[in-house]
Amino acid sequence: MSKPRLLDLFCGAGGCTKGYQEAGFYVVGVDINPQPNYCGDEFYLNDALAMTEFDSRPLAATFDAIHASPPCQHYANVTAWRGNHADHADLVGTTRDLLNATGLPWVIENVDGAPLDADFMLCGTMFGLPIRRHRYFETNWAGVETWGTLGPCGHHPEDYSFDHGGKQPESVYRDAMGVPWMTVTESRQAIPPVYSRHIGDYLRVHLASPLNPHPHDRCGVSVGEGR
Repeated sequence: MSKPRLLDLFCGAGGCTKGYQEAGFYVVGVDINPQPNYCGDEFYLNDALAMTEFDSRPLAATFDAIHASPPCQHYANVTAWRGNHADHADLVGTTRDLLNATGLPWVIENVDGAPLDADFMLCGTMFGLPIRRHRYFETNWAGVETWGTLGPCGHHPEDYSFDHGGKQPESVYRDAMGVPWMTVTESRQAIPPVYSRHIGDYLRVHLASPLNPHPHDRCGVSVGEGR
């Protein structure tokens, strides 16, 4: 019984990839930049927004779902400290159009301020991590309601001093996210894998549902199986 296949667009070094792998997916990453530390099952150097086919087959014939994390610099508050928002591309709408054209279940992740119709927000404190790292997620499969199972995030500046501008080395933040295979620079563009692990568990349930019209439904794998 094969694993469901997920395409991770704008994958970077694989923060999202790792979580989806832990949720039982076979993950193929695509990024426009070389990613020597990528942790997924396969990596392809390509422009994510040019991906209408994969190995000469339509994406819908090759994958069961897609995750996309378009660059956030156009929307992120931190960009104003280091440059100009207008110097960075606004890619969320273009990415959404590409994903909708595939007909596959998809997830788009980005920061607060991005033009997402977000189903939910995840924070490191919801998972017991000593970081905030707020990220917002839009899906086309109704998403999931996380608040009942995870509870709201809770910030105590004295407990999360690095995330609030403390003077600890950035490697401390990287390791707290759970991405020790990355360089510090790579980790700045990543999210904690526990986020996509959480989403991936719900996505596998969706893929296994008889109500899911996607023709590549796998073998009815339930959350917790195939780990």
